[in-house]
Amino acid sequence: MSPGPGRPGPERPTERGPGPERPTERGAGPERPTERGTGLAFTSARVKRLRQLLARPAARERERAFVVEGPTSVGDALDAGAELECVFVAAGAGPPVVARAAAAGVAVFELAAGVLERVAGTVTPQPVLAIARTVDVGLDDLARASLVVVCIDVRDPGNLGTVVRSAVASGVGGIICCDGSVDVYNPKCVRASAGSLFHTRIVAGGEPVTVLGTLGGWGLRRLGTRPDAGEPYYRADLAGPTALVFGNEAHGLPEAAAASLDGWVTIPMAGRSESLNVGMAAAVLCFEAARQRASGR
Repeated sequence: MSPGPGRPGPERPTERGPGPERPTERGAGPERPTERGTGLAFTSARVKRLRQLLARPAARERERAFVVEGPTSVGDALDAGAELECVFVAAGAGPPVVARAAAAGVAVFELAAGVLERVAGTVTPQPVLAIARTVDVGLDDLARASLVVVCIDVRDPGNLGTVVRSAVASGVGGIICCDGSVDVYNPKCVRASAGSLFHTRIVAGGEPVTVLGTLGGWGLRRLGTRPDAGEPYYRADLAGPTALVFGNEAHGLPEAAAASLDGWVTIPMAGRSESLNVGMAAAVLCFEAARQRASGR
């Protein structure tokens, strides 16, 4: 089965010998075979592109593609019907998701021994990587959502990934990552989201004040979060149309964005901690909103 428009063409299976690979659509010439004649070398054009998508936000934006790591997340992408260009598998590995991807028409490439360890950004890399097309939508796609999460100037990719994972798990209708926040397709963010990126509607970008103005025009109550001086979250009405707005981990929301809010909520601290990180705060508030909606407030 053809892998579809925009994807690199299938290569010869590695066990048939180290014959030259077809050039990629981006003009790459034949790839050099490894010494043992199996798998893609670290210097191959396909692996070079994989490295660029992992390391460079500009490459991800230009190509509208990003890297998914691990059998579970790749499986989530397949379950959601996401468009996968290709899958890379470590030498000697063969989790079931690889066969699923191949059956779906996705090109599968084996990496030479040691290549995955050099490419991946983790101490213990996952045995499977995939290149997926980006999945973000336009702001208008959230016009009918009754609960959305807005991230403004959230810089830590692990925190943003946790926000996405918590929002999806609690049933939020969409997530907006405004200009100034970390790239939602950053590898650390994708890993922290644990496949949740593929099961929600995400808006990547948008000037914060403009976004908040649009949400207010749709009738959503825009609630910011801060460590004190807000209404305790368990007393706030989160059952109606609501936008939960989260700011920078250290500095909170910019003044202009804060001036566009309808109110503030606070998570009271019983212990000595001053506040929760933005990922944990999002989990608390999203699940409180889900509780109120399930119980009829």
